[in-house]
Amino acid sequence: MENEFELKRYKITDEFWSSRQQLITKTVIPYQEKVLNDEIPGIEKSHALANFRIAAGMEKGEFYGMVFQDSDVAKWLEAVAYSLAISPDIALEKRADEIIDIIAKSQQEDGYLDTYFIIKEPGQKFQNLQECHELYCAGHMMEASVAYYEATGKDTFLKVMQKVADCIDRNIGPEEGKIHGIPGHEEIEIGLLRMYRVCVNPRYLELAAYFINQRGINPEYFAQETEKRGWIQWLDSPHDAQYNQSYAPVRQQKEGKGHSVRAMYLYTGMADYAKISGDESLADACETLWSNVTGKQMYLTGSIGQAAQWEGFTQDYDLPNDTVYAETCAAIGLMMFAHRMLKIHIDRKYADVMERVLYNGILPGMQLDGKRFFYVNPLEVNPGVSGKLPGYKHVLTERPEWFPCACCPPNVARLIASLGKYVCDEADGTIYFHLFMGGTAEFEVATVRVESDYPWKGHICFILKQCRKNLFSLAIRIPSYVKEFTVYVNGKCMPTEEHLKKDGYLYLSREWENEDNITFDFEMPVRRTYCNPLVRANENCVALQRGPLVYCFEEVDNGKNIQELRIPENAEFYIKQITDGTLADIYAIDFDGIRKVAAQEELYFETKLEEKMVPMRAVPYFTWGNRGENQMRVWMPET
Repeated sequence: MENEFELKRYKITDEFWSSRQQLITKTVIPYQEKVLNDEIPGIEKSHALANFRIAAGMEKGEFYGMVFQDSDVAKWLEAVAYSLAISPDIALEKRADEIIDIIAKSQQEDGYLDTYFIIKEPGQKFQNLQECHELYCAGHMMEASVAYYEATGKDTFLKVMQKVADCIDRNIGPEEGKIHGIPGHEEIEIGLLRMYRVCVNPRYLELAAYFINQRGINPEYFAQETEKRGWIQWLDSPHDAQYNQSYAPVRQQKEGKGHSVRAMYLYTGMADYAKISGDESLADACETLWSNVTGKQMYLTGSIGQAAQWEGFTQDYDLPNDTVYAETCAAIGLMMFAHRMLKIHIDRKYADVMERVLYNGILPGMQLDGKRFFYVNPLEVNPGVSGKLPGYKHVLTERPEWFPCACCPPNVARLIASLGKYVCDEADGTIYFHLFMGGTAEFEVATVRVESDYPWKGHICFILKQCRKNLFSLAIRIPSYVKEFTVYVNGKCMPTEEHLKKDGYLYLSREWENEDNITFDFEMPVRRTYCNPLVRANENCVALQRGPLVYCFEEVDNGKNIQELRIPENAEFYIKQITDGTLADIYAIDFDGIRKVAAQEELYFETKLEEKMVPMRAVPYFTWGNRGENQMRVWMPET
């Protein structure tokens, strides 16, 4: 892929995704703005916007919140930018402009911008790169400033962040007299590369390259940094170099290790820089890391990060369901990484993961009404244990309204608002469709309208409008779960074998005309999915999938003690559209299952469990937890 596909070029008009983007625009963004302004009673205090007003000298007060509280504002502003790009709103833009003016006023003369250090610790800037997230916050601010410039054409925010980038460049880098440091939480690499694309300033590209290439050169850097300054931010601050991927140079790293969000942001930056620079060794390193993360450490839902203790990876095939961490931000990071890998070279394996994690790893992070959010995304919950007992306290049975560390809610907002960037691409006379979302796309060669009933039905129609060039190719990803399909061009069935390439895309090349239409049809049967036996947690279990969706079982549909339920090997599955209630319009899977119960109350006994046939229902995993506290499981025993 040569260029970024601009968000404005794809307008989603899709029954499934349009409603969710409207939810972000009409509900989530205004709600989160009130949260950032501390206007929602009874939830965790944010104080994030007040921190900027205090830093700007507009009001008196003390810094409050996490050391990286500024990043909540940055991600919210980025979501606002994407919202304005897809749905202009004069009032929202005015409020965003006012917040940007406050940010500009809080910036110091040398370009420095971080409210924690401006307000609380002005003499300790850039001394604790490991814990204090100055570079992380700057990276998110850079991303937001680019998004806002692209959406509105206004450059106030962008100029602020150019000054920030220049300030960082004067203080950190390989040159003599500078701090030879790296960020403890990766993100600035992504921000600098986005700034480079817009500003075309080679220093931003060079600084991003420095942060990527310097990581792991000295695995003891953060320990030495701590010893030099003589103070720490967190009492249990880890010096384990694996935690922040500084244990080895990035080209020598072979496995996903450490904090999963940090890892995904690093890998995304690596892949992006590899594409821009043509660095093949870095692209190869990304491929190695991709293979390990998605092939040995990823959940069926696309979520990653098994351990709560360090919010990250453990080891290959260790995938517990009821103690998993699976942070929403990590899922978003994996989608970003997949998207960047697609830019390096087309292969459906990247788009398949992008789709899997979007529907099953990211969507569950937000309640259907947009007002509650999950930080942790388990594949099994048990009220009374989950959220209560040691080892399970991080696994909540219902979504909270907000968090003291609120990185996930605005991250979900910015991702869903920016979906148009992920759907398709155009390069070298070929239009690529990676995801299936109804809408209208503006390409150099033509305008294409997409009609879709996805994810419920396997029927996608592409209609060509305003062909500005007649000879070009249309490449459609064939999801790996699709075993049989048909493609029609203007009603004529096409032979698919000669058009399907090894990269998993179907290529249709011809001289196109206005109103030509391509129909892609495939069945969506319920699929039984089994797990590698090296994964201890899923022994003798099966999970149900249909289309891109992973399904789960909830107590509200199946009664108490769902661990007693079994899926018969010969079960016949029926698809039923729910017509009312919280899950109206959702497609459920119904079938006759088995419940195994004990004839007595003793803990142990020597008689077989009794079996009885019971109706069972599975619902899409992204909908779980919307109908009150209850048990939930993805993997179920098969009998």
